[in-house]
Amino acid sequence: MTKVSAAMDGGKSRFRGAWWGLGLILAFAAWSMQAQAQPQAESLPLSLDVKGKIGKTNDAAHQKYHFTEAQLLALPAHSITTATTWTPRSTFTGPLLADILKTVGASGSAVEIHTLDDYTYTIPVSDCDRYGVVVAYSMNGRRLKISDFGPLFLIYPRDAFPDELMGAAGDSKFVWQIKALIVK
Repeated sequence: MTKVSAAMDGGKSRFRGAWWGLGLILAFAAWSMQAQAQPQAESLPLSLDVKGKIGKTNDAAHQKYHFTEAQLLALPAHSITTATTWTPRSTFTGPLLADILKTVGASGSAVEIHTLDDYTYTIPVSDCDRYGVVVAYSMNGRRLKISDFGPLFLIYPRDAFPDELMGAAGDSKFVWQIKALIVK
């Protein structure tokens, strides 16, 4: 641009350049904030709400027992090494479902499991004794994220009971992204 055309332009091209630069900076800032927010959403802190037929609550309304991350991690950790339809043979670690139910004084015969995506599935409490079901928070030593079945994943020892835990009926027992249990 020559001096004459710049004078005739009245400096509009420099003004447009400033707006373009500002737009680029704002776009980068928005992308940066989204990138920082993604890991937080991807790895929710561990928590679990248990309601229904329970003898112990810890909320103000006496309706549920809310397990914090610290409380879940304080329960004895157990591991199951097994394959699932969605994972290769892996070691899943977390508390026994039986220990969670014992902590809340559960008195029902079934547990309705609720997930982050509003899926619901019910299992019999007797599965705790039969299979030693684990509510896993890690797989192969790494904490589960939402994108890999976390933050909590109900694990059965499928390799130890292939005849009972294979196929669609067995697969349905492996519930992931667990947020709440209702004892019935």
